[in-house]
Amino acid sequence: MVKTIQLYGFPSGLSAEAVSEFLEPFTGKESVYAVKLREAKNKRMYYAIVQFDRSNDAEDIISLADNGALRYGRNYLNARKMEHDIVPRPRTFLHRLEDIGLHFGCKIADEKLHVLWTANDVSVNFGIKLRKFIFLLKYHDLEYKLQLSYENIYKIEVHSPHGRTAAKYLLIQLCGAPRIYKKDVRCSGEVYEKPFLNYFRDTLDDQWVRTTDFTPPRAIGQSFTLCLELPYGLKLPDFQENFPEYKECKGEYILESGSPYSCNPDLGAMVCPPPGVNVPYDILFKVNSLVQHGYLPGPALDVTFFRLLDPRRMNMNLACIEFALEKLFHLKESCSEPSVWLKEQYRKYLTSKKPPLSPIMSLDSGLVYVRRVQITSCQVYCCGPEVNVSNRVLRNYPDDIDNFIRVSFVDEELDKLFAADLSPRTSNANGENKTDIYKRILSILRNGIVIGEKKFEFLAFSSSQLRENSMWMFASRWGLTAADIREWMGNFCHIRNVAKYAARLGQSFGSSTETLNVGEHEIEVIPDVVSRDNEYVFSDGIGKISADFAKKVALKCGFKGCTPSAFQIRYGGYKGVVAVDRTSYKKLSLRRSMRKYESEHTKLDVLACSKFQPCFLNRQLITLLSTLGIQNRVFLEKQRAAVQQLNAMLTDPLKAREALDMMYAGESTNILKELLMCGYKPDVEPFISMMLQTFRASKLLELRTKTRILIPDGRAMMDV
Repeated sequence: MVKTIQLYGFPSGLSAEAVSEFLEPFTGKESVYAVKLREAKNKRMYYAIVQFDRSNDAEDIISLADNGALRYGRNYLNARKMEHDIVPRPRTFLHRLEDIGLHFGCKIADEKLHVLWTANDVSVNFGIKLRKFIFLLKYHDLEYKLQLSYENIYKIEVHSPHGRTAAKYLLIQLCGAPRIYKKDVRCSGEVYEKPFLNYFRDTLDDQWVRTTDFTPPRAIGQSFTLCLELPYGLKLPDFQENFPEYKECKGEYILESGSPYSCNPDLGAMVCPPPGVNVPYDILFKVNSLVQHGYLPGPALDVTFFRLLDPRRMNMNLACIEFALEKLFHLKESCSEPSVWLKEQYRKYLTSKKPPLSPIMSLDSGLVYVRRVQITSCQVYCCGPEVNVSNRVLRNYPDDIDNFIRVSFVDEELDKLFAADLSPRTSNANGENKTDIYKRILSILRNGIVIGEKKFEFLAFSSSQLRENSMWMFASRWGLTAADIREWMGNFCHIRNVAKYAARLGQSFGSSTETLNVGEHEIEVIPDVVSRDNEYVFSDGIGKISADFAKKVALKCGFKGCTPSAFQIRYGGYKGVVAVDRTSYKKLSLRRSMRKYESEHTKLDVLACSKFQPCFLNRQLITLLSTLGIQNRVFLEKQRAAVQQLNAMLTDPLKAREALDMMYAGESTNILKELLMCGYKPDVEPFISMMLQTFRASKLLELRTKTRILIPDGRAMMDV
């Protein structure tokens, strides 16, 4: 079914949009999806390539042209079918609304919205199965698009005031902000990018560029409710079919004009106590987390509320305050009157015979509580404290653990940011090739983050954090700054390469287990094994550890009755792997290739130990083996065997245990293996069946996306 045609015979000076306006009286309003206008070879006339929504419209225009009934001015137009569409798979929407009022704000009561900003003449597109909501609006002559995903919608309510002509209010309560896009004005000069010669009813995805909050009060980052003001009689999609948390309400709904509440609107929804009120940092961090996750409405936090959080004013210990705030995370609805709720909790605690305990539990050795901050294009989320494996730096500054935070730059759905979000493929009209999100990240790296009285500054990042767009920040205090910590780590003055300098800083932040102290007299530096021409270093990053010392290190790492054959270590400025050498008399034998910088730290930190690791093929290995002559049928047979093993684990207990032993590791699989050994059947016991199906689905996903094919007789070695 052909939807795209070519029309020849248009005069020069015509725009692509004018062609669309000329054709739609014949085919219907908004029936033209895209138009390309190009100059003919004789350079006197123009031809247009037109794509319609329906093939019937294309056939009707061709029929009119063939019968001589299609004329533009004095020119009769010729039409013919085109094999390819302008937009191969145009985006389709379930429902579309036009000229809608859109209010950004916070719900402060069941029938009241605190409005921070309002946009008029907004177009709303509802995606298939309501997986995406698209809001199109203009501000200061610029076009913006807000894309709200299904995952970031908590609840939808429709409020219908009494009266036949009264407007309806569609409330969308958020658990995450929408993605913000700005229509890009290109400067490449290419014909296919000139707006005059190209028309698209819906702006193409590659013409939208990610941006940050553009509203004057930074309202999007402070809003947790979107309110659509709908005219009477407007038909809406069936929300109840796709949203379990859907409710229809009768009665009046109040839109109350309000002001921003954030003390740092450029960062997001950050609250802080008024002058004269002292709220401890850990309490303030939790309050910000409650606000940013929608459990507390920011505009409702008044002076009375913050005074209730001041232990000196309330004669209340921190455990009671923390316990009360922790209960807010378990409420189904946002607490509209937090001061009243908090007073009631305090009254219960004071009359209770058993006072509440702090929600923070004591941890095993080697584990620490660390707070985390996630930053999106317009919002910030305070999380934690969360349990983390400690590292060398955190162990050295245990009294300053509250001054460390982990910061991650993520998407609105808390997924990873990509390069295109920071730098589009082409420059805009001003010649810039960096997005506003890039500028936001750079500003935070330079200026830090302020939470209460603490100002967190960039400290360093580990190699794994770099892959996750994360880093460590530290709040300097009197006598200790981020620069002091970097100086304590070691001497990096000789490193001139920026990337290498950052990698060496991150060497101290790898999650590790502290074992034993090793003095300088207990180690030896041995030469590397190199080729005769010194071109290749065969022992790069590989040292030795004595057998007796390896047993002591293994005990510190929790091994009883066995000693791993190799350890991945950090010692001072050395990094790499040490293998057990029964003939060695020195505790550690380290090579020059393992030394990355100078450090006076003498504790041996272990990151990992040698263990059973299954071997998988991937796309890179398959490509290499193919070039070496391995036939494709071999890989197909291996893949078929892997799929059969995954299928068999759902019904056969023995096959399930073999698959878990081979492919998975961890506490969850240990429990499953014990249940299978006790006689439970994988296709009878619901819990085991669901867990095995989940494991199988994850492996099939890896097989489909990464071509990870299990090699049963293969083993993966520990790398450096």
